Amino acid sequence: MSIYERFCTCMEDENGALRKIDIHYEDNFNFAYDVVDEIAKENPTKRAIVWCNANGDERTFTFSDVMRESNRYANAFSALGIKKGDFVMLCLKKHYEYWFISTALHKLGAVMVPVTHMLRVDDFKYRFETAKIKAVITTHENGVPSRIKNALSVAGKEAILMSIREDVDGYLNLSKLKDEYPSTLERIDTDVHDSMMMYFTSGTTGYPKGVIHDHSYPLAHIVTAKYWQRAEDDGLHFTVAETGWAKASWGKMYGQWLIGSAVMVYDFDNFDPKMLTQVINKYKVTSFCAPPTVYRYLVKKGAPQMPSLRSAATAGEYLNPEIFKKFYEKTGLYLNEGYGQTETTLLSANYKGIKNKEGSMGVKSPLYDLRLIDKAGNEVAPGEIGEIVIVPEKGKRPIGVFSSYLNDEKLYEKAWQGGVYHTGDSAWKDEDGYFWFHGRFDDIIKSGGFRIGPFEIENILIKHEAVLECSVVGIPDALRGQAIKAFIVLSHNYEPSAELEKEIKEYANSQLAQYKWIRYIEFTNELPKTISGKIRKRELKEK
Repeated sequence: MSIYERFCTCMEDENGALRKIDIHYEDNFNFAYDVVDEIAKENPTKRAIVWCNANGDERTFTFSDVMRESNRYANAFSALGIKKGDFVMLCLKKHYEYWFISTALHKLGAVMVPVTHMLRVDDFKYRFETAKIKAVITTHENGVPSRIKNALSVAGKEAILMSIREDVDGYLNLSKLKDEYPSTLERIDTDVHDSMMMYFTSGTTGYPKGVIHDHSYPLAHIVTAKYWQRAEDDGLHFTVAETGWAKASWGKMYGQWLIGSAVMVYDFDNFDPKMLTQVINKYKVTSFCAPPTVYRYLVKKGAPQMPSLRSAATAGEYLNPEIFKKFYEKTGLYLNEGYGQTETTLLSANYKGIKNKEGSMGVKSPLYDLRLIDKAGNEVAPGEIGEIVIVPEKGKRPIGVFSSYLNDEKLYEKAWQGGVYHTGDSAWKDEDGYFWFHGRFDDIIKSGGFRIGPFEIENILIKHEAVLECSVVGIPDALRGQAIKAFIVLSHNYEPSAELEKEIKEYANSQLAQYKWIRYIEFTNELPKTISGKIRKRELKEK
């Protein structure tokens, strides 16, 4: 009996597709005690983490390792005065210590705030000014400690500063400190409704928002891991994500451990598709999840055979059907697309046991009543575009949906305007109940009286062999209101030219209705992106 079965009842059909799920838990449920420690006690040698880095170092940790180490860290934090409700920032890249430290913070009831190491001084400053950060635990690499100290100084704030592995001026060496404390810990009382973690969303507009989840959040990822990523008990799941992103919670810890799968962690700075596939083959990864950008590179560079891989999933952006087809041709695996937000867990996907439709976000999760509505709040008919919303059952916030925005109750109320959670994303649904992404409402192009989603044009552009990445926006036009412009990053061996611009434009426009024609193309070395890798369309529009 897998440990997730203690917390949920899954009803599947004859194909193994999830039709209904009931999640239940005690008021004091805590993932660290009730999942990690329980597995460690019942199966101490069960594999939890397989870690390696780009230098060839490797480590494997069992659940009993995670329990012991997390207890040491928790005792060290308590001695430093860190307690329930305190906000603790983690900037740990993909270092294996993240899994011990996050588990320790859950045990204490402290609120962990993961961030990416790519933040600049101003980014850290904003976070220190917005959230009352009690302590910071950071990597010693990439100049992060100095940026954090500078940001605290500029913000006029103070925090307990800790680094791992190496001594850093002005920081406690946490790796040494935790070894001074015992590996046992008396359970600390926490409540399932207490805040457990907070992510700063990177959104395309405005400053990042602090998205807070409570201790029930991990349980909603049972669906993420088991039915979308298709992680397996005693398998090895590999999600490509740094720990500063919500994608790490989706694919590098909670759902996977609940299913009984170990997580593969590849600690690297520079993305190399060849190295990625070598890791998959060397460690015999069984399930894989990565953003579409990774699959684009894998396909363009020529994905090798990956015999251990049984499933592949993608989310974070939206998958171009052309990449879907080419990946299947090379590997024999369908790419299972999914959709969700930092504020939620998985909302829809091409799940296990159902027919996979390329380019579709799949069908709604049994956890959520997902609907498409118009501006008046009415549900739209199949084929019509509407906003994706979650309708709560009996007005109760569904499990896995965030509990609040940090210091912004009005914004939270706006997100729940009309009694439903508004994602701000638009889509249409076909007769079979599959969702198809259309765009963000603020990304919709209005040209000549038509509403145009940039994604459908980007889908055509990406098929051209010269196009590595692209983004389509609307720019002011006296005749049409907005004209369509494409920003393009070229593939290797291609150089910008008027001839190539004409070729790409004719190629795309020949496959588009006239009102969707691309009027302008600009070649660029890179597209502006948020810290989590999403393209900043607003910046392109301003440009």
